[in-house]
Amino acid sequence: MPEKGAMSWPSSSLKSSPLLQWRLGLLTALVLVGMVVIWSMDATTMKNLVEATKSQQGYLTTKVSAFANNLAQNHENLGVSTAHIVVNQTLKETNLTQFDSRNPVNHTQYESLSDQKSTGVSVIPASLNWVSANLEPNVTMNLLAKWLAPGGEPCKVARTVEIAIPDLDGKDLIELSAGEIYEFGFQALDEAKKPRCLGGDYFETDLSGESWKSRPLVKDFGNGSYSFSLQVHPDFVGSYNLTIILLFRHFEGLKFSPHRFAYDREIRKIPIRFYKGSAQLPELKVCKESDFGRDVWTGRWTRHGKNDECEISNDGRYRCLASSFPCQSPWCNGSLGSLESNGWVYSTHCSFRLFSADSSWKCLNNRWIFFWGDSNHVDSIRNILNFILDVPEIHSVPRRFDTHFTNPKDPSQKVRITSIFNGHWNETQNYQGLNSLKDEGFRNLIKKYFLEDKVPDTIIMNSGLHDGIFWSNIRAFSAGAKYAASFWVEIMESIRQRGLVVPKVFYRTTIATGGYARTLAFNPSKMEAFNWILVEKLKQAGILSGVIDNFDMTFPWHFDNRCSDGVHYGRAPARAKWRDGLIGHHYFVDLMLDHILLNVLCATR
Repeated sequence: MPEKGAMSWPSSSLKSSPLLQWRLGLLTALVLVGMVVIWSMDATTMKNLVEATKSQQGYLTTKVSAFANNLAQNHENLGVSTAHIVVNQTLKETNLTQFDSRNPVNHTQYESLSDQKSTGVSVIPASLNWVSANLEPNVTMNLLAKWLAPGGEPCKVARTVEIAIPDLDGKDLIELSAGEIYEFGFQALDEAKKPRCLGGDYFETDLSGESWKSRPLVKDFGNGSYSFSLQVHPDFVGSYNLTIILLFRHFEGLKFSPHRFAYDREIRKIPIRFYKGSAQLPELKVCKESDFGRDVWTGRWTRHGKNDECEISNDGRYRCLASSFPCQSPWCNGSLGSLESNGWVYSTHCSFRLFSADSSWKCLNNRWIFFWGDSNHVDSIRNILNFILDVPEIHSVPRRFDTHFTNPKDPSQKVRITSIFNGHWNETQNYQGLNSLKDEGFRNLIKKYFLEDKVPDTIIMNSGLHDGIFWSNIRAFSAGAKYAASFWVEIMESIRQRGLVVPKVFYRTTIATGGYARTLAFNPSKMEAFNWILVEKLKQAGILSGVIDNFDMTFPWHFDNRCSDGVHYGRAPARAKWRDGLIGHHYFVDLMLDHILLNVLCATR
């Protein structure tokens, strides 16, 4: 009798079946082989295998150069290899415009320098959407953290003097398919050509062709690596130049006196040819109220007409195209000739109406618009009156005014416009910005307009240029922006308590200062950061209805002073010597803004 709990096999069963012994041996061998195969597969391989069985995926083979595999190991030799990359395009995805540098679409056997380092090139199927960007969550806190990041290590202390773009550097001809979104990673280098491991460099980028101008947005990953995204609509194939300028290093543009820290050197000008591909972008629609809820715009200027023989008139204007010259759908709607831009027009995630005098008066009739901002508002209001509302006899408006304007062709149509300059609590002085609110008299001046039986229906506010000079650092400006938001919350609450309709509030971002002003206290690096901070504070206060991104609009034209005197894009036309030494200047950038303001006001009526 066998012991309790033991298993007994008949002694004759194994001996009597050689075939059974052979099958058992084969089964054991197969099991062992299977286990070896499974152990040899890493997590990525398993994940790809599972995903491949879930859905059918399209593939696009794009010839691009891969980021050097040994970049992390060999800092002195940034080698570049060329390869065919099979880019996995999952067409069932619905939003591929937000890139994740930690998980790019495809890299040819590259291991990133860190978890948050953009490497190589990602090709995103653009049949789904346009390139876009969002305001970073907790942007003020994150900006302060990056600005105050400790140094100590050589790669953090070193200063950027050059960059490496392995997917573009050293190529005789760069050809990209129009419509696709291409995100290129690049690395900041010091004088010894070694990678830096701290961010904060401010790069100006420009993508320009014969009929296209845009600013490729730069992403800063905080560790010396960056990326920029390129996209051109298939209607605008042809030759382009990608220009990259290193304006400031490691947040030095945010300093109180940044001029002495400016680097301002062109470090790349890369010819690129965009060719017609198969990508189909969604057609732009005319902007509606909800479109102004986007905090950051990624627009472009496109050209739809041109008069090479156009000359400045005696009154300083450029009437290059007939006033009735039409917009081309979907890029704008209305008369392109009235913009006096020689065919240029701005569009972003939506396109804009260009208003006639009749349509603008119809929209503004019996409205009360309240402007609170710097002298760029003064120029814009004058240009709205002169160019759009057809009230040419008003040659200028003061920094402070409250006036009812009447349609000269129809006296029954009126609009009330109030404008309060916020560069200083004393309208004859400057360089206080949001700090002007510390003056009680100035606060009371603003409040009185909201104590009437009727209050403004829309507020257009702006601040920035004067703030760039006053506030010593971004922490101080953040406190000023928070106080300004709380001041406006108090006004809105008082209106609400009286049972009146609270005005809609739109923030018009500060311009990108141009030419010589690019390195001053109100440089583009500082103004962009200040825009982010104030937009965040207004949103957190719950009073912001929308954003008009004048920074994105002006950026493609800010490299010189053809369209601005450095700090204003809307100075009145004049046949006179301009800042750059030429006779006359272009004023159409501000006229485009004025039409966008009308789009906001009419969409919210």
